[in-house]
Amino acid sequence: MKKQEMIFSIGFLLVIIFSLNLISSATNATSYCCEKTTSGAWCQNAPLEECVQTEGYGKTPTSCEATSYCKMGCCYNTKEGTCTENSPERVCENDGGVWSDSATCDIGQCSLGCCLIGDQAAFVTQTRCKRLANLYGLNIDYRTDISTELQCIASITSQVEGACVYEEDYQNQCIFTTQEKCSEISASNATFHKGLLCSNEKLGTTCARTTKTTCVDGEDQIYFVDSCGNIANVYDSSKIDDLDYWGQVYDVSESCGYGSSNAGSKSCGNCDYFLGSTCKSYSRTEDKYSPNYGDYICKDLSCEYDGKTYQHGETWCASQGGTDKNLPGSRYFRLMCYNKEVIVEPCADYRNEICIEDEVGGFSSAACRVNQWQDCFLQTTKESCNNTDKRDCKWISGIVLSGTNSSKGTCVPINSPGFDFWNSEGDASQICASGTTQCIVKYETDLFGNKECVENCECLEDEWEENLKEVCSSLGDCGNKVNFVGQSGYDQKNYVTSEEYEEEEEDED
Repeated sequence: MKKQEMIFSIGFLLVIIFSLNLISSATNATSYCCEKTTSGAWCQNAPLEECVQTEGYGKTPTSCEATSYCKMGCCYNTKEGTCTENSPERVCENDGGVWSDSATCDIGQCSLGCCLIGDQAAFVTQTRCKRLANLYGLNIDYRTDISTELQCIASITSQVEGACVYEEDYQNQCIFTTQEKCSEISASNATFHKGLLCSNEKLGTTCARTTKTTCVDGEDQIYFVDSCGNIANVYDSSKIDDLDYWGQVYDVSESCGYGSSNAGSKSCGNCDYFLGSTCKSYSRTEDKYSPNYGDYICKDLSCEYDGKTYQHGETWCASQGGTDKNLPGSRYFRLMCYNKEVIVEPCADYRNEICIEDEVGGFSSAACRVNQWQDCFLQTTKESCNNTDKRDCKWISGIVLSGTNSSKGTCVPINSPGFDFWNSEGDASQICASGTTQCIVKYETDLFGNKECVENCECLEDEWEENLKEVCSSLGDCGNKVNFVGQSGYDQKNYVTSEEYEEEEEDED
């Protein structure tokens, strides 16, 4: 009996030793912490032959928790605004992230809030919220006062509008409001009906259809009002008895006249501020037509100016000089039609700025810009003079001013600058004097006493004289001009009016 027990004990001991050998062998086979394995995994316990042997990657015969290169932390992606917990440092850096030794991402960059984008919500970091907004091209509302994802999602659904029905005095009362405000009503039996109007007959409320309309703060459109004073759908006279139209919410895009201003319409209240109309009280003296129902109409915001109609938001150019925009004392203006009024915005005085205007799809846009005339007189060729990318100049052939390097013509401003002559009279006189030139015509006389022009004969032509006058007037407020209020100027030398000067020229001829 003892012998058998001894044999059993020895056998049992051999089994234990054999098991320990197996455990020891298994331990030896997985005792290395590979920073990266040959299969592409990071920070795994594996046999040495499965570790990447390339220089720079760690491999230590211990558990990964005990190594520095496999210490877990937080990886923050600065571009996407995402945070990854329990991420090895090397993996984070390879992905372009910023690593922190906080394995649970308890860092400021990873603080979460409620990101409201359009009608969607996400519980993310502020950087991630901005990234999502850029992807979808929407504005964001980031709220840090919401601390859980459930609250964040609920904040979106709580703003949905509909009929809030509750019992009071044994009758079903109704308020058209948001789901959030409906939940705050003290009545314990308040129920919210998303997308329905209080005048919906199926709800059995005291609210009914009416012919009343109203304007709503922050909205362009005219809206129906039910008997309880609740806002209904956009005013449409053809829907006055339509049960469906009075039963559920219709979007503005589903209402009458969408895409048009509907200015002055008797039947449709789908006004659009950007298209030139908005909800206003009807006025018998101002409005051409009265609405079929209610006391409001889409007010026309266009403007009348100089016999022409301009739409709300249009801008255009005007000048004190009328058709001649560069008379002495004149300046350019940018005019704007805004809420049925013409607003005047002057460009810089002395014509240092000019007004430019363009029209796209029948809509006029204007702007003041710098008058680039300063280097006109330095140009010696027609090509450089007419380079509109660099200057506002024009070339006049045949007239050569003293002090210029050209022998074929003169480069002058298209829009002549004005003079502050009472402060800089000397400069004005000097500039205007540069427009004085001589053209000596030579004749030859034959044996019979007949004279024939042989040199500078073009100076005898009317065109040369007209070109000279144009050069003179383009230099600035020079020459025989009438100012922008119709007052004749004076010749500085002889103190005669421009009208008298012209009469003297006729007498000399």
